[in-house]
Amino acid sequence: MPKKNLASYLGPLLGVSLFGIALWVLHLELAQYPSQEVLTSFKRLPKVQLGVALALTFLNYVVLTGYDFLAFRYIRHPLPYPRIALASFIGYAFSNNIGLSMLAGSSVRYRLYSAWGLSALEIAKVVAFYTLTLWLGLFALTGGIFVLEPLNLPVWLHLPFASSRPFGFLLLILPCSHLAASILKKTPFSFRGWKIQLPAPGLSALQILVSALDWSLAGSIFYSLLEPSPSLTFPFFLSIFLLAQVSGLLSQVPGGLGIFESVVVIGLGSTLPSYSVLASLLAYRVIYYLIPFAIAMLLLGLREVLAQRAGLAKAFRFLGTWVPDLAPWAFALLSFIAGAILVFSGATPAVGWRLELLRYLIPLPLVELSHFLGSIIGILLLVLGRGLQLRLDAAYFLTLVLLGAGMVTSLLKGLDFEEAGILGGVLLMLLPCRSHFYRKASLLAEPFTPGWVASVAIVLLGSLWLTLFSYKHVEYTGDLWWTFAFSGNAPRALRALVGAVMACLFIAVVRLLRPLPPLSHPSGNAAQDERVLSIVGRSRNTSANLALLGDKIFLFSRSERSFIMYGIEGRSWIAMGDPVGEPEECGELAWEFHERCDRYGGWTVFYEVGKENIPLYLDLGLTPLKIGEEALVPLGDFSLEGKSRKSFRHIRNRFEKEGYRFEIVEVEKVAPMLPALKTISDAWLREKNTREKRFSLGSFNPDYLRHYPLGIVRKDDALLAFCNIWRGAEKEELSLDLMRYLPEAPPDTMEYLFMELMLWGKEQGYQRFNLGMAPLSGLDGRPIAPAWNRFGALLYQHGEHFYNFQGLRQYKEKFDPQWEPRYLACPSGLTLPRVLASIASLVSGGMKGVISK
Repeated sequence: MPKKNLASYLGPLLGVSLFGIALWVLHLELAQYPSQEVLTSFKRLPKVQLGVALALTFLNYVVLTGYDFLAFRYIRHPLPYPRIALASFIGYAFSNNIGLSMLAGSSVRYRLYSAWGLSALEIAKVVAFYTLTLWLGLFALTGGIFVLEPLNLPVWLHLPFASSRPFGFLLLILPCSHLAASILKKTPFSFRGWKIQLPAPGLSALQILVSALDWSLAGSIFYSLLEPSPSLTFPFFLSIFLLAQVSGLLSQVPGGLGIFESVVVIGLGSTLPSYSVLASLLAYRVIYYLIPFAIAMLLLGLREVLAQRAGLAKAFRFLGTWVPDLAPWAFALLSFIAGAILVFSGATPAVGWRLELLRYLIPLPLVELSHFLGSIIGILLLVLGRGLQLRLDAAYFLTLVLLGAGMVTSLLKGLDFEEAGILGGVLLMLLPCRSHFYRKASLLAEPFTPGWVASVAIVLLGSLWLTLFSYKHVEYTGDLWWTFAFSGNAPRALRALVGAVMACLFIAVVRLLRPLPPLSHPSGNAAQDERVLSIVGRSRNTSANLALLGDKIFLFSRSERSFIMYGIEGRSWIAMGDPVGEPEECGELAWEFHERCDRYGGWTVFYEVGKENIPLYLDLGLTPLKIGEEALVPLGDFSLEGKSRKSFRHIRNRFEKEGYRFEIVEVEKVAPMLPALKTISDAWLREKNTREKRFSLGSFNPDYLRHYPLGIVRKDDALLAFCNIWRGAEKEELSLDLMRYLPEAPPDTMEYLFMELMLWGKEQGYQRFNLGMAPLSGLDGRPIAPAWNRFGALLYQHGEHFYNFQGLRQYKEKFDPQWEPRYLACPSGLTLPRVLASIASLVSGGMKGVISK
């Protein structure tokens, strides 16, 4: 049984529990009202009230842009307001609906603002600023309302005070302290090496004002939808509304669904009928949440359809870099919403006249079957949403098919044109987006996050509540299960609910019974060795030869033409370099590796990767950290001519004059030389007072060295130095790995070997020579750079007692290389130190090797 981080389930489990409690409270509050009263009240909402709510929603989303606008003033980064407004609108449209458990607004903003050139640090500052702004205004407004218009607290709480006024004073502490600190504290705060500059007093005051205005407008939208009542004052309503919003935010249930509703219904129960409040809540959800989200989706969908046309390409070009990142998340949510609509529809009665009309058009068994299948299709769409989020092509095609099937069942079970129209709209938006779903993988083999599982559970709980609420007037008997009639809405709802639950159980059982993939290792597996050797032989990058060290675990692609080589140290699953093999398979292979890590409770790490696959690692949710630069010498321009090569010519002339010579030893002649090579290697290790490394560096292993030709330095018949030669496919790259020499060899022996090997490579037609990486070089240590860059730059400049960082860079600079960045892609946050320790342990053969060289 794979180990799982149980803590990751606590938040979603708490959210599901709170949602269940909220539904129970709503059930008690609405027990005396039939479901039809809620629907009737919803349909009778005056058009004037709906128009006012729409106008206030537009104004509210304009005010919401103020969060980001003030944040850009804080970081002093100029960005046109239209861009800020667009990013803010799409970010809030997504985060308001999806909630923190699935996709935070910060994730959306990262993808949006990075497309306009903001650094990760600047985006982090924007996110931190608007998050603080949101809570400052919420605390200030809620605190002020609680002080001026206190709520009476229930006696059963047994508190020493009877009203919410003390809570109001407590809430006011944060905004007052923030404002006071911005006035009195002129120097930045220091926290764990970070310098945090507080906003200016004027900007701090604007933070509180903008956020308070936002919350007031959000409350006004809901207030405008309520049934007028002389006993319901706006301050009293706003105190209930804010309390409900805080409860929803803290619950982490997407959109505060259920939690917000239950608090509002209880709070306003003394002034308005509960069914009327619930009807207004439904209208509020549609106007404030769903309509802005639909507009955001329309923007993305229009870009996909129209951006290729010459006249409109320029207008939609600004969305071009966003769509690939946002489309999977957006359509995952749309698929989830479509599935939830089908499941909820199965729990509620059909419209009477439409069902009566169906009596004359189609037979009863077709109506019954359509109702039952509609709920099962809904469950499948909930599950497929996760596949769309993971960019699976099978999920894309299945979603299209099920949306079409859902439209048919919606019409056949009750002529539900509105429901069919929503499903059709989602289908039309998804249809042109095929290019965003490219992964070839089995959906049932993919991991489902605790948050996603919790969201499905919330839909099922909501469906159960709707069934009980809609048919509470129907007496339950065993005969209901076997009642089939056009008027039998309750039996159909029960059968549909059971069908939905059984579909979930079936999917869960299939996933639980699937076998875990085996962990493969090259040792003692001749067939696997041949596959690895074949793939390495076709690779243009010489680093692929690290696969032959004998210390890696392999994950192969389905075609067995690509692999990821990795090692496990603690919870860190460390892939050595980028995936090796066919470029079109690398993306899917990286996802499969990430999912395997998750299945076993490990951390996904890619070590020493290039810049080409950075977008892929970002999609995996990893953070790329620059760890150095790799030196690549273009061999077409390499020679010993010119003033800058004078020292090279001097070394070569001296070595040749003293009788030293460079030779290439072909692979078939290496085996007889191994004893002599072992003597040189042992002497080198003793001289350097070190031990063999592994994983990212070669070690003296006869089975490993037999695969490669050697470059050697002789004097007469005495062997003084050697290196094994890595050759890339199609003569694109040449490199070396293991370099050893005798203590009595001349000081410039390695430099002589390097230049001779480069000249030989140029003669053979190789394009470049890879000198390897200079660790921590090229990192920016400026004060506003990320903490990792500043730490790395500091270690590079002053860490000569640990490693000769600058000396290694200067040595390689003599060959005039081109420098390419190399990265570590790993989870962000507090896991980084443990990941770095795991890499060091893996390379050094354990922590003993780290400490003792």
